[in-house]
Amino acid sequence: MAEPAASTVNPDEVARFTAMADAWWDPTGKFRPLHQINPVRVKFIKANVCKHFGLDADADLPFKGLDVLDVGCGGGLLSEPMARLGANMTSIDAGEKNVEIAKIHAEQSGLTIDYRNVYPEDLAKEGTRFDVVLNMEVIEHVADPELFMAASASVLKEDGCMVLSTMNRGVKSLLLGKFAAEYVLRWLPAGTHDWKKFLKPSELARLVRPHGLEFTDLQGMVYNPFKDTWSLSKTDLDVNYLAFAEKK
Repeated sequence: MAEPAASTVNPDEVARFTAMADAWWDPTGKFRPLHQINPVRVKFIKANVCKHFGLDADADLPFKGLDVLDVGCGGGLLSEPMARLGANMTSIDAGEKNVEIAKIHAEQSGLTIDYRNVYPEDLAKEGTRFDVVLNMEVIEHVADPELFMAASASVLKEDGCMVLSTMNRGVKSLLLGKFAAEYVLRWLPAGTHDWKKFLKPSELARLVRPHGLEFTDLQGMVYNPFKDTWSLSKTDLDVNYLAFAEKK
């Protein structure tokens, strides 16, 4: 697809993830970390979204009736659990191959998800609006974080909310999130992340605030090397963290 004049897209990042697209649904492959943190992400999203809209988190389809946008959906690892919770899913990605793989897997899984090879700024121009916008592990890969956030926020409904996740920028994230993950443990291909593009929670908060959004929950995702599991933490935001933002 043609790239718009003012774009959030970083062509190098799109090419990097497109090259790995065939591995999206291999739980032991290049995207193994995302498969591992997915239950933690879903738990955080479900709890906060249900609280925000006054929904029953124990219902079979708690997100039924909600229009949810997954920005930078990749192969659909998060979109599919959201659809299973009952959400009306629209999922977008800058990589055409990612979208095609996501479509095939959703069809095989019997799920209805509107996958599109477009950018958030394209949806903003269309005037499409959503109850929930998911920006998960994507802002550290875009060309212009401020433009990206403006486009993402502009497609929220008046009472909408946004869920974000990224990596903190500090010594611990440099050692664990960058060097250990890419060069020691080989969880990710070398060069997947640029540590300089990681965002401190305060910096992410400053990006959303001009768009009427305020954080109401902030939790870290912490890895336990002895159990090979991930969990949420209210206190340890040093490497990976999740943020929930509401329109105020």
